[in-house]
Amino acid sequence: MDPIVTSGTLRRNAIGVAHIVFFVVAAAAPLAVVVGVTPFAFSSGNGTGVPLTFLLVGAMYLLFSVGFIAMSGHIGRAVSFYPYIARGLGRQVGVGGALISIVSYFAVEMMALSLFGLFASSIAAQYTAAAPPWWGWSVALNVIVYLCGIRNVEFSGRVLGALMIAEVLILSVLGASILAHHGGPEGITLAPFGPAALVSGNFSLALVFIVSAFIGFEATSIFGEEARNPERTIPAATYIAVVLIAVFYAFSTWVIALDYGPANIARAADLDPTHLYQVSIERHLGSLAASILQALMLTSTFACVLSFHNTINRYVFVVARERVLHHWLARTHAEHQSPQAAGLVQAAVVAALGLVFPLAGVAPDLAVGLCSAFAAIGILVIQLLVSIAVVAFFWTNHRQVSAWRRLVAPAVSSLALLASLYLMSSNLASVTGSESLFVRAYPALIVGIGIVGILIARRMRKARPEAYSNIGRISA
Repeated sequence: MDPIVTSGTLRRNAIGVAHIVFFVVAAAAPLAVVVGVTPFAFSSGNGTGVPLTFLLVGAMYLLFSVGFIAMSGHIGRAVSFYPYIARGLGRQVGVGGALISIVSYFAVEMMALSLFGLFASSIAAQYTAAAPPWWGWSVALNVIVYLCGIRNVEFSGRVLGALMIAEVLILSVLGASILAHHGGPEGITLAPFGPAALVSGNFSLALVFIVSAFIGFEATSIFGEEARNPERTIPAATYIAVVLIAVFYAFSTWVIALDYGPANIARAADLDPTHLYQVSIERHLGSLAASILQALMLTSTFACVLSFHNTINRYVFVVARERVLHHWLARTHAEHQSPQAAGLVQAAVVAALGLVFPLAGVAPDLAVGLCSAFAAIGILVIQLLVSIAVVAFFWTNHRQVSAWRRLVAPAVSSLALLASLYLMSSNLASVTGSESLFVRAYPALIVGIGIVGILIARRMRKARPEAYSNIGRISA
């Protein structure tokens, strides 16, 4: 096994704006989201209004980014949202937020691993009857991702960049072909971006799917310690990532709506959600492109898992470095300066959790729904706490920051995030496909995790006051 050392630091000045954008957009898994998630937004949500909904959610996250970036300039090389919450709302709430973040990101990774297993087993079944079960593919991917994660952060950035470009390219070529053929039965129209389209169906349920599609954009903050010139790199990467995700998703859903016809897209997605895009690609680009799409669905989910593996590693690393978790987890690789100890433990935990689903007889599609809903609620809670923390941080000392950046934008984003959280919590059964009491208890469970974090912090304050005083401050 490669050596690990207790350095307490990650690789400095290693990555720039492009690398961080690759991490973030890869975490958003553009191909997997567009092909695997948006058909359900069309069929169960507001149909032809999906493209506009993507732009509106993107605007919400741009507002969130205004306050987040305003605060980032005052707290050093913050690794994760954890220091933001601790500095704005207090150390105890900060630790609670850190635990919610870690558990939520674990859920995202479990979701992506289950999705990979679903795709891989389905594709393998087309060629052989002796293919491994879906969970076998997930376990294999977990090992590969761990091996990639112990390499230096630039390596992961290059891998994710290449895969992201391939994902974006095939969907962009499809969009160009649809536009070149003057759209579909209704021609090229901007009707999907009109206000009437927004309320053409169940806007609330569409919002649930679309907010979930943005999970991961907040990872820009997690690479603050490894970024070159983080005061400029992190803000630029955040804005670029949000705009790219929103515009690309809006474009991709707009052109597919044109191909089937805005009036028909909801019905087409409802009849065959799993092949909505594949049929379109085969019609416009041929059977070879459809086969390439299948392969890219696998690489898209691989990229998503690798990105969140890196994200969780750094979250665990910084919390362990501040002695909230065992300090052994802050050990880094001797050569690559990657958080190897955190990665090793994470891979083991994910492997153990991944076996729970097959042992319980849970199908991979249900596992995807269960994990993604939990993760989406948890991350919305964290984003809401960060927006409130920004307002609290600047409340008594404006630090020469404009009212727009320190108050108005974060306050509006807080209201929007709170509304999204309410809508998601109210539609859990529709999103997960489960009516179980456990699923309905997701919001309470996430609050409970936060309370556990608060109790841990209170114990630290009594038992280890020096470590407690450093919570949220070892970030420079």
